[in-house]
Amino acid sequence: MSLADRLAAEIRQSGPMTVAQFMTACLHDPRDGYYATRPALGEGGDFITAPLISQMFGELIGLWMASAWQAIGAPQRFILVEMGPGDGTLMSDLLRAGRALPGFLEAAEVWLVETSEPLAALQRQRLGDGVRWARSLDEVPGGHPLLLVANELLDCLPARQFVKTAAGWTEQVVGLGPDGRLAFGRVPASAPVADARDGAVVEVSGAQAALGQALGERLVRDGGAALLIDYGRDTPGFGDTLQALTRHRKVDPLACPGEADLTVWADFPAVMAAARRSGAEAAILTQAQFLARMGIGARAEALVRARPDRASLIGRQLQRLIGADEMGELFKTCCLSSPGWAPPAFAEA
Repeated sequence: MSLADRLAAEIRQSGPMTVAQFMTACLHDPRDGYYATRPALGEGGDFITAPLISQMFGELIGLWMASAWQAIGAPQRFILVEMGPGDGTLMSDLLRAGRALPGFLEAAEVWLVETSEPLAALQRQRLGDGVRWARSLDEVPGGHPLLLVANELLDCLPARQFVKTAAGWTEQVVGLGPDGRLAFGRVPASAPVADARDGAVVEVSGAQAALGQALGERLVRDGGAALLIDYGRDTPGFGDTLQALTRHRKVDPLACPGEADLTVWADFPAVMAAARRSGAEAAILTQAQFLARMGIGARAEALVRARPDRASLIGRQLQRLIGADEMGELFKTCCLSSPGWAPPAFAEA
């Protein structure tokens, strides 16, 4: 029985499910969920992330981590974490760049937080020994400063959707249409925001806010900083951002549960507010601003000098990462940090 059939049977028995419940099933169902069974990254897969576009991205994250480690006093031991580490490319590039600062790698206890067994296998193949794995941030030990990066993780955390109508607020749910197939519907709901025009869609991700709170509490307790990089909004807003991707094409989110990657925009205002309520600091830049402040232009020039035959390719990679009509503006870089210091690149954010 396919995941679509199993979800339909569940809905017939228990009633419609929220969009957040549907996302969770599609992505993490142990038998048929996308990340549990068939994640496909890269040009030949379903989607491509910044670390797979160019080594420059991971190298500059490594430079940021090393600089942050220095800024917090170069502790002899700290916890270096990547959440949602894909195929391990970002961490590989990060660690390679980190070698430039003596003592950084020796002080790092490296953890990857991963729920997908197929991706964890790729990470083990790429990174080898010296790395530890956990299925949640709670499993990563504390007691030492934390430096964490999560690239395109927030967009995979489930969100509920609410729609304002002339009759009041409704919640968008996944039920069954007249033909018995999965279909969107609406049920009455409490107001998620104080005011909105008719037709407005509000997405609320308790999971994204919970991560902001958990990171904030940990950073206040142990010290350090976290970089959260994703596509999304840096101010509160409206809109239906749920999308399904397969082979780099958008498809109907209900068409093939478990066979496509489902995402929503990162709600950075909610994540930052949750972290601040925990006592942490929070700041945000566009991806273009962050990479520019970390010196991506100079790094690109150095790569071109080393490989003049790749100048055109490197130029295209640079444009894709920082171009306003590419990833540069849509993607944001959010920094959560313990109070009392200014993380690299964010002193004036």
